[in-house]
Formats: sequence, C-alpha cells, structure tokens
Amino acid sequence: MKPPIGPTTRLCMSLAARPGTFGSRFHNHLYDALGLDYVYKAFTTADLEGAVRGIRALGIRGCAVSMPFKEDVIPLLDGLRDSAAAIDSVNTIVNDDGRLLGYNTDYSAVRALVEPLVRAPFLLRGSGGMAKATATALVDAGFAAGVIVARNTAKGRALAEALGCDWGVDGETLRAPVLVNVTPLGMTGPDAQALAFTPAQVEAAEVVIDVVAKPVETPLLGLARALGKRVITGAEIAKLQALEQFVLYTGVRPSAAQVAAAEAYALAA
Repeated sequence: MKPPIGPTTRLCMSLAARPGTFGSRFHNHLYDALGLDYVYKAFTTADLEGAVRGIRALGIRGCAVSMPFKEDVIPLLDGLRDSAAAIDSVNTIVNDDGRLLGYNTDYSAVRALVEPLVRAPFLLRGSGGMAKATATALVDAGFAAGVIVARNTAKGRALAEALGCDWGVDGETLRAPVLVNVTPLGMTGPDAQALAFTPAQVEAAEVVIDVVAKPVETPLLGLARALGKRVITGAEIAKLQALEQFVLYTGVRPSAAQVAAAEAYALAA
C-alpha cells in the first residue's frame, strides 16, 4: 500500500486536449501495488507554455503529452532524448531537478508491437506527432513502400518526404496490406462512428492498426475483426507506452502480472 499523500508525494501528470482516464488509472494502480509515494493526474490547458513552466516550478516529476501538444512542446524543453530528437515529437517529459527532457515512448511501443509482423507496404492516415512516431517506427522496423495520407497536406507531404514514403492524395482509392489509423476518427466524441478507411480498404488489408485507445474497440477495429484481419489496438500501444513512462518517472519496472492488472483496471473505467 502506498503512503498517504503528503509533502514528499511526487506528482506526475498528463496534458491533452481531450484528457482520458487510462493513464491516471494505470499509473495510480501501479503506485498502489508497489507502495510508491506518487500520484498521477490528467489535465488539459489552453496555455501550454504556462503549464510547462508549472512542471518546472512545482517539481512535477513527469508529464505525458498527447494531441495536440506533442510538437508544440518541444521549444519549451531543455533537451530531447532517444527517438524524440529524431522525429521531433514528444509524448513524455521527465523533470530531472528542474531540467525538462523530452522522450517518445509511442515510438518504442509501436516498434515492439510491429516487430512480429511480416514486412509489407503500409498506408497510414495522419500527420501529427503520433503519426510521426508510428510511421518512423514502421520504417525503422523495415516496412517499405509506405504511403502517407492526411487532411493537412503540408504536414503530410513533409512527413512522407522525411521518411522516404509516398504521399497519397486520394486515400480512399489506395490499398495496402497494412492499414494504420493515426487520427481521431473512431475516438470517443464527435468522430466516434467514423471509419478512417473504407470497408473495401479493410477487406484488401491483412493487418489493421488503430492508435485510438478509447474506445478500446473502435468501428475500424470491429470491422477488421469481423473480416478476420489481424489487429493492433490503441489499448495495446497505450499500455506499452505508459509502462515505459512509468519506468522513466519512478525507476521501477513492474512485473508482467502487475502491468496486466494495471491495464485491466485502466480499461475498466
């Protein structure tokens, strides 16, 4: 059992335009299970610069960063580590005695999940920070002939050029063995019933990856399962990236059983 909250309790947090419950429940469950004097709280903000100053000023140990802040937060940090520097996208801030360092655990999570797959051409929809991490993980893992499609033409083209991928103007006419949704389409909210890819595209695919973590079963994943496709879910990605954040913040790596229990608790909300 963790100690009661007091002056020595370390705070971790998240920043997102649409805060969810997964991170808070996952981290806090592990703090309790491991008896760690930490607490985790989700936030949103209209003042990103002020929020980052608060992380530094209040000694907040770590901060998860979600859409739409993964790129905008970079100039406010003191440095970047690992893949965050290569892809210019941060999903994790670690506060080391007032020095704020940016990491990207989205990249490592996606890379681990796609390693067992047969390398094949992919079609990825999206152009933001998570799209950068996901597309880079695929390319680095050996998935060739990628095509990027995105509503933001400038960012989509830039991402495609940076990774040596093609840029797709009309995403609905394209086909690929691996489909990857890195947009809010299918996420709880106004886009909850939207499909990132057409039924014909899903039918032609072999693997469907959807980074949306809430709901766990998006319309895209439901369609893919019904058609017998292999899927990688946003919940799987969320678990792995949150685990690596937990280790960065606390220096403790939970057991597989503890992680599974934390995931189950987080998804039960």
